Amino acid sequence: MELGTSCFQSDLDFCPECGTILPLPGVQDKVTCVRCSFSIDVRDFEGKVVQSCVEFNRQGSVPLMIVDDGQEVKGPTIDRKCPQCGHEGMVYHTRQMRSADEGQTVFYTCGRCKFQEKEDS
Repeated sequence: MELGTSCFQSDLDFCPECGTILPLPGVQDKVTCVRCSFSIDVRDFEGKVVQSCVEFNRQGSVPLMIVDDGQEVKGPTIDRKCPQCGHEGMVYHTRQMRSADEGQTVFYTCGRCKFQEKEDS
């Protein structure tokens, strides 16, 4: 790789010409950018350590709410104001209620008054 001819100064994870994430080195002699076809010699990657990490939510970290009929509601909380009581913070979940080529339906439940509403997106 010729450092003087690049548009960007970057780590080997990114293409120095267009900034796209480069694929991992394989059995070929060169790593080629899928967007602009810029090539880097695979030997430039010798000794480079690639690390990845997957983080999961801890059990019990998702807030639970009880709806009037006693059913637990699990889900993420969004900054949305309840139109009935004005409480900030509603739990939501999504479902595909209409045909597959249309948007999903988002269901919101207020944490204070248990008011429920839906929004077709």
